[in-house]
Amino acid sequence: MDPIWKPSKSRNSAMNEFMREVNSRFKINLADYEELWQWSTDNLEQFWGYWWEKSNIRTSKSPKKTLVHADSFEKEKWFAGAKLNFAENLLLFRDEQTAIIFRDENSNREVLTYAKLFQLAGSVAAELKSLGIKKGDRVAAIMPNRPETIVAMLATTWLGGIWSSCSPDFGKEGILERFEQIKPKLLIAIDGYQFKGKKISICEKINLVRKKLACNCIVVNWQLCGSVESSISWESLLNTQDAEPNFCQMDFNDPAYILYSSGTTGKPKCIVHGIGGTLLQHLKEHRLHTDITREDTLFYFTTCGWMMWNWLASGLGSGCTLLLFDGNPFYPSPDTLMQIANDENVSVFGTSAKYLSALEKEGAEPRLQHSFTNLRTILSTGSPLAPESYDYIHKKIKNMVQISSISGGTDIVSCFALGSPMLPVYRGELQCRGLGMAVEVWNGEGRPISNEPGELVCTKSFPSKPVYFWNDPDGQRYHDAYFSRYDNIWCHGDWAEITENGGIIISGRSDTILNPGGVRIGTAEIYREVEKIPAVLESIAVGQAWEGDVRIILFVVLREEKELTDSIQDEIRQTLKRNASPRHVPAKIIKVTDIPRTRSGKITEIVVKDLIHKRPISNKEAISNPEIIEEFKSKAELLNNP
Repeated sequence: MDPIWKPSKSRNSAMNEFMREVNSRFKINLADYEELWQWSTDNLEQFWGYWWEKSNIRTSKSPKKTLVHADSFEKEKWFAGAKLNFAENLLLFRDEQTAIIFRDENSNREVLTYAKLFQLAGSVAAELKSLGIKKGDRVAAIMPNRPETIVAMLATTWLGGIWSSCSPDFGKEGILERFEQIKPKLLIAIDGYQFKGKKISICEKINLVRKKLACNCIVVNWQLCGSVESSISWESLLNTQDAEPNFCQMDFNDPAYILYSSGTTGKPKCIVHGIGGTLLQHLKEHRLHTDITREDTLFYFTTCGWMMWNWLASGLGSGCTLLLFDGNPFYPSPDTLMQIANDENVSVFGTSAKYLSALEKEGAEPRLQHSFTNLRTILSTGSPLAPESYDYIHKKIKNMVQISSISGGTDIVSCFALGSPMLPVYRGELQCRGLGMAVEVWNGEGRPISNEPGELVCTKSFPSKPVYFWNDPDGQRYHDAYFSRYDNIWCHGDWAEITENGGIIISGRSDTILNPGGVRIGTAEIYREVEKIPAVLESIAVGQAWEGDVRIILFVVLREEKELTDSIQDEIRQTLKRNASPRHVPAKIIKVTDIPRTRSGKITEIVVKDLIHKRPISNKEAISNPEIIEEFKSKAELLNNP
């Protein structure tokens, strides 16, 4: 297979420079990225120690040791003895360069310089200190992707507090089942937001949540759409005469963030991520893998309930400009994000695979309206990026842009596989495994394999692993989540393949793998073929236990004017048979109006699988569109027939 993109010979990326410096420092002769990656995983302490040195993280105390070894992967500690502050390292730049640009559905625009961001974060930190926020206190936020959210996170971590957030579209129970577990000392919330042109007040929801949490509440007044009882106004925090407090110096493995699992199989797990590991990993991924510098504008379409918001916020540590957007990406038109990206001279544009697929389904051709002069990289995550989406990007958005599909997750608040400016891009593949990430693919016998699918694992420790789970004193839930499948090996739960190019193909979650007749099939293999068909907007496939075997059930969302005719079903079956295999052909195809999704927008096969097997849904609050459950329950009755 020929690559669809190659780095220019004249491009001198930070990754190239880093490899030259590694060769000089360690007196070795690495020739390409694959050799650099192999060295980084064979020599973990050398690699991470050197990257610590090169990343210029500001500390008040240097680490005594790069890695403190233990009898297990999960107990090993990185950079013991180091003292640092998370916010300080995101606020090293304090000049007049633009730090944040904010845009919304209504074309409103706000700009903050690095100097102004530092001043605002310091003011809010001073006020939070007066409210009693200190090291280890949790600050929970119900906020959209706005500048105030970044400021509040910086102020919290400035004081050594732990930041945790969800987006304002979460239901009351979904918010409480997260925040009640961590018992925040302070709640920060917006009183309303706009989505798809509709203004939505959440004052009633905030009042209920605040009463349950029994904590102070700061409210960001958004167009004054209501009132929150016994609350403090955000505006009152901004004009303090108090000097900003000192940055609280913390241990490398002290918490910065609490993130949450999707909660589709029970109450969300509270995943605690450390200050140093998060910072060190994000700087590596931004500066080396994405080649971000102070001249770049970085955008990622995300909410504050998804880890990509945390990843985006860390871009401040590299001094680039962050572009934030809040709203529906297709309102008032499918061109909304593309227009904003062009207007704001975005150089790195991040989004989800579903957004790119939906843009293609709309027939959008952004290249006809926009020049995208500065755009050099498009990032995609959330689900596997179909090979056809690579074609669409180059044909309809911008030719010869680097396409970096990335994969990791909330569990590591970063990536296992992602891009490299040194490497070519192959259609349908993630370019490489991350430096310092000992990623392999294993077969059922626990042996490493390539050029065939298996379980994605990580065989050695890394700094951005969770420091622990909240409310898990003996570490059992943490162990069960990642280390119960293989002894002392991180099993991530992705079904993947390492290709002959050294890239990665992700075929979906391994716990949703289809297994008809004993043949293991990733759901992404089905989606990328079915969603080529013009009548199909989206699909979800699950395996149903049937007569001692497993059969594939495919649910499809069709364009509004379409019915699921015999001809459309035949087209779906023939496309799968021709382009995939006869094993990929579903036993049943059923039309639905929507598909269950998690709060971060991912389709959830586990919920659909439970529904068709008439098992109870353990946590409806984890689903962003729970009204669709009844529709699937009614369809389940049809599945009793051959």
